[in-house]
Amino acid sequence: MPLRSDPVVSVVIPCHNYARYLPEAVSSVLAQTFRAWELVIVDDGSTDNTVGVAQDLVARHPDRHIRLLRQANAGVSAARNTGIEASAGRYVLPLDADDIIAPTMLEKTVEVLDRDTGIAIASTDVFTFTDDDLPPQAMPLPAFSRELLLQRLIMFYCSLYRREAWQAVGGYDETMRAGEDWDFWIGCVEHGFDAHHIHEPLFGARNKDTGLHLEAAENDLAIRARIVANHPDLFKPITRGWAHAVLTQDAEACLSDEHVPDDILTRAAEMDQFLAAVMALQRTTRVQYYHIRRLEKALAAQSGIAAPSVPEREPTPTASSA
Repeated sequence: MPLRSDPVVSVVIPCHNYARYLPEAVSSVLAQTFRAWELVIVDDGSTDNTVGVAQDLVARHPDRHIRLLRQANAGVSAARNTGIEASAGRYVLPLDADDIIAPTMLEKTVEVLDRDTGIAIASTDVFTFTDDDLPPQAMPLPAFSRELLLQRLIMFYCSLYRREAWQAVGGYDETMRAGEDWDFWIGCVEHGFDAHHIHEPLFGARNKDTGLHLEAAENDLAIRARIVANHPDLFKPITRGWAHAVLTQDAEACLSDEHVPDDILTRAAEMDQFLAAVMALQRTTRVQYYHIRRLEKALAAQSGIAAPSVPEREPTPTASSA
């Protein structure tokens, strides 16, 4: 089937020193069952070989709408905004260079937005994967709720949304180093945009020991203060006052529990419980998996049978396999 000249979806991949991961992210876009997309890779001032890798990917797929933009390092928010501004699709999907999407991600999220003009955002469950040989782990997320979104992040950054939402919010806040996706979703809700959650793991998040998601978890209260300041009408006066103090006065003192408003402290505790449960599940899975592998090798050694080989990477799971 010939490609349409006007893409329906613009996939935007910011990349800062993630050249080693970029081909996998791009391959997951190339594998989509929905074909009417363009891909904009934004090199965010990388010092590795991101530019060369990206140029090679563009050259190897001349029949696809893939292009590279370059800018001085300005952070993920600025890189996303740059890519979206230069793109043409009526729907936008942000995808970080170290993550992937399942083959039906675009097909199923586009279907949601095409079917209901009252829905502006289509999110999905997530599967986590690692750089070693662990099998992917599916992580279900709750159905969309405006109130729940104010309590904790219930939509991952990699969700499909209408371009009008990005325009209305004014893009991602480029002053936020972490939590910019949560702030963006709350901005969408504040402007009256609704969301729908697909209970299938169609987005793959690479589970690493480093990354902005860890920084966001460690600085949760400070991020909440920024969000409150950015969307004051959604919060109580006492909460707005606390956020102002965090951002303009002695932040360390204001972030101690005795100075945090009850609603923020309760929500932060719920986020901590959620993250703790996720991390515990991942640690347990890792321990169990490697224990099983050691047992298999020991049994194989005793019986003289070669231990089963381990693939370098499990195939990207579909909704059913994950």
